[in-house]
Amino acid sequence: MVFSRKVVKWRIPILIIMLLLMIPAFLGMVNTRVNYDMLNYLPKDMDTVIGQEELLEEFGKGAFSIIIVENMTDKETAALTDRIREVPHVDSVLWYSSLGDLSIPKEMLPDRLYKGFNTDHSTAMAVFFDSATSADETMDAVRKIRAVAGKQCFVSGLSALVTDLKDLCEKEEPIYVALAVACATAAMLLFLDSWLVPFVFLAAIGMMILLNLGSNFFLGEISYITKALSAVLQLAVTMDYSIFLWQSYNEHRSSVLSASGVPYEEKTGSGKRHSAPSLTKEERGEAMVLAIHDTLLSVIGSSVTTIAGFIALCFMSFTLGRDLGIVMAKGVLFGVLGSVTVLPAMILVLDKPLQKTRHKPLIPSMNRFSSGLMRIYPVFIVLFIIALIPGIYGYHKTNQEVYYDMGDCLPDYIEYVTAKNKLAEDFDIASTHMVLTDASLSEKDRRNMISEMDQVDGVKYVLGLETLLGTEIPEEMLPDEILEMLRSGKWELMMVSSEYKVASDEVNQQVDELNTVLKKYDPRGLLIGEAPCMKDMIETTGHDFQVVNAVSIIAIFIIILLVEQSLSLPVILISVIELAIFINLGLAHFMGKSLPFIAPICISTIQLGATVDYAILMTTRYKTERKSGKSKEDAVRTALASSMPSIITSGMGLFAATFGVAVYSNIDIIKSMCMLMARGALVSMVCVILLLPPFLMFFDRVIRATTRKMKKC
Repeated sequence: MVFSRKVVKWRIPILIIMLLLMIPAFLGMVNTRVNYDMLNYLPKDMDTVIGQEELLEEFGKGAFSIIIVENMTDKETAALTDRIREVPHVDSVLWYSSLGDLSIPKEMLPDRLYKGFNTDHSTAMAVFFDSATSADETMDAVRKIRAVAGKQCFVSGLSALVTDLKDLCEKEEPIYVALAVACATAAMLLFLDSWLVPFVFLAAIGMMILLNLGSNFFLGEISYITKALSAVLQLAVTMDYSIFLWQSYNEHRSSVLSASGVPYEEKTGSGKRHSAPSLTKEERGEAMVLAIHDTLLSVIGSSVTTIAGFIALCFMSFTLGRDLGIVMAKGVLFGVLGSVTVLPAMILVLDKPLQKTRHKPLIPSMNRFSSGLMRIYPVFIVLFIIALIPGIYGYHKTNQEVYYDMGDCLPDYIEYVTAKNKLAEDFDIASTHMVLTDASLSEKDRRNMISEMDQVDGVKYVLGLETLLGTEIPEEMLPDEILEMLRSGKWELMMVSSEYKVASDEVNQQVDELNTVLKKYDPRGLLIGEAPCMKDMIETTGHDFQVVNAVSIIAIFIIILLVEQSLSLPVILISVIELAIFINLGLAHFMGKSLPFIAPICISTIQLGATVDYAILMTTRYKTERKSGKSKEDAVRTALASSMPSIITSGMGLFAATFGVAVYSNIDIIKSMCMLMARGALVSMVCVILLLPPFLMFFDRVIRATTRKMKKC
């Protein structure tokens, strides 16, 4: 109670301090760097990651792109290569003019090399950057190249993908927040009992969101997925805490009025409500002290499961999970803090207008529904068993059908997608790998290695010093720029063009075969590039999915075990929510929807942590009623009827905050995750309402035998 009284006493200073904190929070938010390259989250000890670092350190090359030029003469293309070389952070450009004078016919190039870089109406050039793939300098360079090159040129490569992804995210992110706020407001206006209180909630939650985003500055950087989703998710999962405080405050306010002999609500003959009678400042304060105390006890227990779900993501070796997990766990903590400090202060300051704008809640009494469900509860036990089979099947199929190519997240009109399609259609190149071999490797071994790599299925050509001008031309005739581009004191660089798409089964098999050839001739050699990195990501995240699932289930099992003091209830509650997760993710398979790889990993954990609270709420009320001496039928009926309004309000709030973003977003990874969260909220809500009460009825004897202080009920 001491904390509660301090909050009530210092409500005005709390609001002033919070408003002042918005300034550094905003500055921290805008100065937090955002990472748009998913490959940066791979473990640092992988060969592909080590190879990228070696490429940057030894060659001064961090990023690579192939640029397609259409309908230009050789002279115009040569002039364009010179202009591209002048772009800041462009390290080198490899095209025909890099090899010698334009007076030498292109046809003198090795036939395979000539056809690999030229068609009837277009030519291709390789551009290397001196900065990392997702560095701000590289993205600026890509934009500058596009401006210099004009509409006849198309920039492919991972840096172009990252650039377009960043530009689209920055354009859409403010709209995500606006949609989440608008939809959440609409839900609260419908399901709460005041026209004004949703806006007070949003103001208080908004401050906590800004504090969370501002504090990300101390993390150094966050991923674009975290930035896009954190505000929406924080609003969705912490809205409950505000609702609980408001309901608790009004209950205690009503008790104070009743104790004074004043009826809290009166109705006119027309059925309209009078304004709630006013309280003195001291009475309002006392009601809020009790409400804060109740909220702390309830919200801390509720928030722990949500935090546990997010913390479970930190156990991923693919560190994007840690990025999202830390930011969202922090956001939930800020949400709890705001619900017991900022929100109470705002409600006390605005008490009169809040009470004057109250109205009858939309959700009716659930007594009749609860009684009807109890009469046919065995039907829902059978439905659970029936739903479990297709749910598990669809769930596992969805996890097998995920995609890893981040280019598939973008709409077709994006410049990177156009360039990627042109490269595949005109040159039959779907991906490009780079090979680093020991500079001391003999020329004979290198040529034999190149010859074997050429024979690997799907390899278009291998480009290195030995292949540029064939066997007849001595190395001394190559320009110094080419030698410096492809050889350092430690490594020699080669490029392998592939017909196979990034993250496909074919390219993964190809990467394995190329690595086998490479290690045969050079055990220290490194195969790097987008496709090898994606292969590492597939293997890493496949393991991560199992780990994160196990950690989240075990952690939440232990939390429920401690909260409910029962051995059986954690099993029952988690089973109900896990079925909801199976149905949610399984629907993607039955609807023919392939998901981005990160979505199932995150959603299964987030849905469990965020919606198991619905089950805990109902179960806690069931235990209370059972301990008071009621029969199991009456206890379950009362628990269902009393908890349904809160469950519906909470579930619809989470649905509303994420559904609008899912409908609007043009970035499939954001769209998919928000749609899964929105659908997951509804599925969990329905499963808890329809399946948990029958489970409590069916297992009542087991629950009483395995739950502390219930054996004598």
